[in-house]
Amino acid sequence: MKGKTVTESSLFIVQQMTQNDANLAGNVHGGIIMKQIDTAAGIVAARHASSNVVTASIDRLDFFNPVFVGDLLKVNACINYVGTSSMEVGARVEAENFLTGEVRHTASAYLTFVALDSEKKPTNVPPLELKTEEEKRRHKEAEQRRRFRLEERKRERKAHKFS
Repeated sequence: MKGKTVTESSLFIVQQMTQNDANLAGNVHGGIIMKQIDTAAGIVAARHASSNVVTASIDRLDFFNPVFVGDLLKVNACINYVGTSSMEVGARVEAENFLTGEVRHTASAYLTFVALDSEKKPTNVPPLELKTEEEKRRHKEAEQRRRFRLEERKRERKAHKFS
């Protein structure tokens, strides 16, 4: 299977936030931001796999600054790691007040997706071709997160076995 580069599947989306996205305080709901992250990251994973994908987990989702009605919500997503059928996608979210030019780092997240074949079973994905030092750094960090996730899953299974 021919490998793919990070840039082949990377994605940058922008959407203006409206009153329908906000709570009574005028801040955009975290769930709206989460949906945009999942959508962008899912497209990245599907582009890399050239197949349907499902969200397996959201490893980290950290909110740093609010998003307000009228802001442009900008989601930049790229693939960090590829396993046999799973992929980690990183997403960085920024809010931009396009009237003032102010840009705020709003959130960051790591999501794991699994590629599915036509029978909705996990399927192999192309290897990831790393070109830049930044891509190699992200890949190494993603490998560490994957090891941690697998170890945590083992601990959880063991704990549930005795409860």
